[in-house]
Amino acid sequence: MLKKIGFDNEKYVKMQSEHIRERINKFGGKLYLEFGGKLFDDYHASRVLPGFAPDSKVKMLMELKDQAEIVIVVNASDIEKNKIRGDLGITYDLDVLRLIDAFRGIGLLVGSVVMTRYSAQPAADAFCKRLESLGVKVYRHYTIPGYPSDVDRIVSDEGFGKNEYIETSRSLVVITAPGPGSGKMATCLSQLYHEHKRGISAGYAKFETFPIWNLPLNHPVNLAYEAATADLNDINMIDPFHLEAYGEMTVNYNRDVEIFPVLAATFDQIYGECPYKSPTDMGVNMAGNCIIDDEACCEASRQEIIRRFYAEQCSVKKGLGNSGSVDKIKLIMKKTGISLDERPVIAAAKAKAEETGAPAVAIELSDGRMITGKTSALLGASSAMLLNALKALAGIDDSVCLISPTVIEPIQRLKINHMGNHNPRLHTDEVLIALSVSAAADKTAALALEQLPKLCGTEVHSTVILSRVDESVFKKLGVNLTCEPQYQTKKLYHG
Repeated sequence: MLKKIGFDNEKYVKMQSEHIRERINKFGGKLYLEFGGKLFDDYHASRVLPGFAPDSKVKMLMELKDQAEIVIVVNASDIEKNKIRGDLGITYDLDVLRLIDAFRGIGLLVGSVVMTRYSAQPAADAFCKRLESLGVKVYRHYTIPGYPSDVDRIVSDEGFGKNEYIETSRSLVVITAPGPGSGKMATCLSQLYHEHKRGISAGYAKFETFPIWNLPLNHPVNLAYEAATADLNDINMIDPFHLEAYGEMTVNYNRDVEIFPVLAATFDQIYGECPYKSPTDMGVNMAGNCIIDDEACCEASRQEIIRRFYAEQCSVKKGLGNSGSVDKIKLIMKKTGISLDERPVIAAAKAKAEETGAPAVAIELSDGRMITGKTSALLGASSAMLLNALKALAGIDDSVCLISPTVIEPIQRLKINHMGNHNPRLHTDEVLIALSVSAAADKTAALALEQLPKLCGTEVHSTVILSRVDESVFKKLGVNLTCEPQYQTKKLYHG
């Protein structure tokens, strides 16, 4: 079945940018906006809200380009520990550089980088020097004893007052970070303290796409967010402060609800009163107002929960996750009545594996066709499936050989004899390169290659955990991948 659009992206970009402008004006012309989640490549949102473009948030910021500047926050302890972004596989210091390049590449102003929880850590110092040598302004914020509960100390010259004041030039200051726990909120509040001392009117707001505050607590879209953050112990909950203040049921998550009394007290200390009555009030997210087909979003979210279930199981198998997260997603599935049978590509892959006695991969195309790939002497199951899918999309007969064995065999010899590999079978990246070479002289191969964009948004399941190379290729193609939590071999090391 063709996937239905459930979200109006154009409306979202327009509505979201207008709402942020309103919030800037509310605080006298300057707003510190804590930006949670991913600014670039928000594929979770695009999966659960079909129609949401992965770069929607960036497009929204581009609407505010002349008003906005970016401040990137990074925890000095994360630099010292060489913390790695799980989705990208790079350390936080490299991600800061990546983010600066990405923002500058689209014409957004990057004002500075803030090193939070700084205590002269050697790696943090080295990174600060590197940034400064590259012409990037760096500010240092310090660990405040008693944070976040000792409000009197925090809101004083011994607390926020010790932090370096961040020089900003625009009315909208977007505070973002490589990952959670970087100190975005503390940076915003510190700036409010310093701005107030200087007699400058400024406000604070929070931008988080999920959970969506004006959807029910147990709506599949919100439950999909719980599944996605199972390892962080985030729990969606009714905002009790909003319910008490307005008699209206809204959804927030536990960390924002727990910190709100402290946040309100901090505002009271700085301004004499808190401008917000609830965590929901702090938010500026308009995504819930742009859902045009609730059923489509519900179905997409149910699929995402299944995908997260498999992803977490594989993380545990790799030694990167914990069984508690798996159990949490199981509970979400039980609560929502989700069955693995709702993902037909699983059964197709397992049937092919049982038939061949070897690992298999299946793909469900956008028109509902199910295409499989098996392990052979020349190709891994992922590579075989990829070629079979491209043939199906191009209307090429299944018997046609897109890449001649005379092309594949020299690549195999190169891998084994010269590159030190033990597996002669071609990975998906090698297959695509071989197909590209073949396409130069073969019109059929060229036709197959032209179908690659049609794989975006398709569903794929593997009966074994794939190599990092294959996972990366599928991710770049926009394929929604799940794998059985088991390896192809009994080896202890899996590269």
